[in-house]
Amino acid sequence: MAARRAWAEVDLGAVRHNASLLAELAAPAGLCAVVKAEAYGHGSVAVSEAALEGGATWLAVAIVEEGAVLRDHGIEAPILLLSEPPATAMGDVAALRLTPTIYTQGGVEAAAKAVAGGSAGGAGVGSPPLDVHVKVDTGMHRVGASPEGAPAVVQAVVDRPELNLGGLWTHFAVADDPGNPFTDTQCARFDAVVARLAEQGVRPPLVHACNSAGTIAHPVAHHDLVRCGIALYGVAPSLALAAMQQVEGLRPVLSLRARVSYVREVGAGEAVSYGLRRPLERPSHIATVPVGYADGVPWRLGTSGGDVLIGGRRRPLAGAVTMDQIMVDCGDDEGVLPGDEVVLIGRQGAEHITAWEWATHVGTIAYEVLCGIGPRVPKVYG
Repeated sequence: MAARRAWAEVDLGAVRHNASLLAELAAPAGLCAVVKAEAYGHGSVAVSEAALEGGATWLAVAIVEEGAVLRDHGIEAPILLLSEPPATAMGDVAALRLTPTIYTQGGVEAAAKAVAGGSAGGAGVGSPPLDVHVKVDTGMHRVGASPEGAPAVVQAVVDRPELNLGGLWTHFAVADDPGNPFTDTQCARFDAVVARLAEQGVRPPLVHACNSAGTIAHPVAHHDLVRCGIALYGVAPSLALAAMQQVEGLRPVLSLRARVSYVREVGAGEAVSYGLRRPLERPSHIATVPVGYADGVPWRLGTSGGDVLIGGRRRPLAGAVTMDQIMVDCGDDEGVLPGDEVVLIGRQGAEHITAWEWATHVGTIAYEVLCGIGPRVPKVYG
């Protein structure tokens, strides 16, 4: 089968470097590497292995199936499920020894039943207790027990011999906005729950609150563990945090590259791509590149001033991004030829295009840019 003429390069050395830097930043707290969504589009198995080599001690995923992939590839590190699994999945959670997040009484019962073997695929009678982490909703209002209700959920876990309270956690909503006081409000609410549990004689072994932004900007909230996703991939959680010293040492992990497939000269006044929106002001060499919105290049990048790099120079997109191809305006440069490397995200010579640059052009966030790189773009690990 012919090789694709577009690919993503994933620098596993950068993953190890970033994990080491984040682990040092968080110490004495441990580092949990968030590898959900195929490690933000980077490849969950390879990234997990590199992150663990770099100093992470935990991994985190969104759904049971993601945890199963890691276990199937021989990864034995603790794996946290970031939301409460459905009752029908608890058997697999127990069998795979994943660590579920729990925040309802029903979740407690389903997890205990699975460990006891009452759910198909459960661990069975005589199995060791299953570690669970209880999540507190301190203001994100996505999932989690309320601060008032969390102690009862924790007590229900403690009362079940099939379960072991492994941790208590929350998630910040605005930690990527360093001037927003709501993170302090969330910290206070969370600390109040921890204090109330201590009054009941309960001290969870792992208390954690920080995502990447919290790890960088709120060291007082590091507790026992931090959960880093976007920073692990060498990308700032927000433009507001991009200039912080802690971010400057991170190395981007992913670059998106392709090769020119065709070049033709188009006359002045002619327009390129669907809609024919932008007539050329002068004759121009137009390079076609076989990557499009089906591969994760946003359609709006072609209408909002997006660039690519060819020959170490920025070149503007000539028109709308299509499903499988983009067209690039190379002006009067006759030196651009089929086979030349094109960098969509990453570095070429002295120039660099970042995921945040794309995000700014199209009105989204770098997370979506990275996660949007399509499955037909092969990954090359180095």
